[in-house]
Amino acid sequence: MDAGSKAIPVQITEDEAAVYDRQIRLWGIEAQQRMRNASILVINLKGVATEAIKNIVLAGVGKLVIVDAAPVAEEDLGACFFLRDEDVGKKRVEAAKSRVESLNPLVTVETISDGSVLHGTALDALIQTVDLVCITDASRAELTRVNEACRRLKKPFYAGGSYGLLGYIFCDLQQHDFISPDRSGAKDVPRSVKVSANYPTLQEALQHKWSTMTKRQTKEVNPAIVFLTIALWEFEARQGRLPSSITDAESLEKIANEFISVAGVNKNVLTCIPRDLVESLATTAPHEFSPICAVVGGMLGQDILKSLAAREAPIANFFTFDGNTGSGTVIRMSMP
Repeated sequence: MDAGSKAIPVQITEDEAAVYDRQIRLWGIEAQQRMRNASILVINLKGVATEAIKNIVLAGVGKLVIVDAAPVAEEDLGACFFLRDEDVGKKRVEAAKSRVESLNPLVTVETISDGSVLHGTALDALIQTVDLVCITDASRAELTRVNEACRRLKKPFYAGGSYGLLGYIFCDLQQHDFISPDRSGAKDVPRSVKVSANYPTLQEALQHKWSTMTKRQTKEVNPAIVFLTIALWEFEARQGRLPSSITDAESLEKIANEFISVAGVNKNVLTCIPRDLVESLATTAPHEFSPICAVVGGMLGQDILKSLAAREAPIANFFTFDGNTGSGTVIRMSMP
């Protein structure tokens, strides 16, 4: 969104109000107006991003910018429903653009297939033009770099991805204000209050002090999945690739257990990662499974919309999904 569009917000027309009638009834005209004027940057177009984009576009944001320099591979066809067999070899974003636009012609869709815009001053210049940034299926180093750029430019940041049967969402909304129900008064007189939450960066979140959590609190957040995700990032940083076979299980297990020991996790809940989970991740991490992408990407898209609408609390601040059990949990990592 350029400076001119920010100075003169686009007003929802009667035709648009008819299209978004259900949403306006749900969260109000002001929230829909904020989304109508919002510009969102999505980096990397794989399965999780595909599901998130679907929700974002159907909800009626003003502009969506998608950046991905990779060509379509055969393995992309299983989880990215914007792509077809005949697209193999083409740039992902170029192949998907018309299908994204067809979801909602009222949304402006811009695609960038030049990966150089994600580095140096070009990244800052790109982020400066949007209102919110979402990066998916990226390494910890990439997540951290984009998060730091968003911090410098005061832009909300979302990250998400899937690794076989596991998935995650992280958000750094910096200082985020939203409307929340006030339950302190009489039950028959509902009212709302403005709430402000302060979010840490990804680097700060990963320094979470697990020793401050009770046994019950620790058990509720399924720490094994959290530490497997963190360990996978570390494995990728050391090896330059994701684990891809049972022979990688031992290294991944060692990394995860080292993190658990240093973090001070309640020993009555978790002392080491279950071997079956390690072996599952070691053999499936590079692969995308459509049902996992649907759950994680759907939640990611909805939470982005929730943060834009500012009508209820977004994720605070790290969500993990375990496809082995079909359960997801949210943990407040390094948040007050």
